[in-house]
Amino acid sequence: MTTPAPLTRSLFFSIFYGGMVCIAGVLGNKQVALGPLAVEAGIFAFLLLVAVSSAVAELHGRAVANRLVQIGFVPLIVSLLLSLLVWSLPASKEMVEQRPADLHAIQGILFATWRIWIGGILAYGVSQTLNVTIFSWLKREEGKLLWLRAAVAGVLSQIVDTLIFIGIAFYGVFPIGELLMGQMIAKVVLSAILVPILIYAFVGLARRLDRNA
Repeated sequence: MTTPAPLTRSLFFSIFYGGMVCIAGVLGNKQVALGPLAVEAGIFAFLLLVAVSSAVAELHGRAVANRLVQIGFVPLIVSLLLSLLVWSLPASKEMVEQRPADLHAIQGILFATWRIWIGGILAYGVSQTLNVTIFSWLKREEGKLLWLRAAVAGVLSQIVDTLIFIGIAFYGVFPIGELLMGQMIAKVVLSAILVPILIYAFVGLARRLDRNA
């Protein structure tokens, strides 16, 4: 007995989306150099989140895409709680004695300040909801111009994401003007170029799953 196409598609998108929500926080522990700009690497997972939520909005409508964003809070919060639990548990004697550098590194990845956690959760919820809203509204106004809707919604939502996260996480800790500008430039450029391509790819994959299910 074959799995119905809508179920196959839904399983793929929900599992993939949940995985990207969780890994974004891990990747964000590293800043990568994109030309002259230093960018936190979580942007790559967030661009995929933007593309998936937009693809779901394209295929199933705004309400379903917003539900996906809301459900995404579950793996996000659970992963944060599990990270805190593992951080607080004592390391094994072997790791303390034989791999202290590894222990220090993993503890740094698992733990973040409450401002970073709150900033990440709020930035995720607001920016992803805004992306779905703009993308769906432009579909009504602009029709089938998928590439344009994808670029506009992706760029605006990522600007908001940057303002919320960096503002909450780092304001008052150090001057954030240069970091804000660098993050925005990188996210705008990547969103404008990559998000439309990714949405076309996800929509095409969903339709292929429909045919093959």
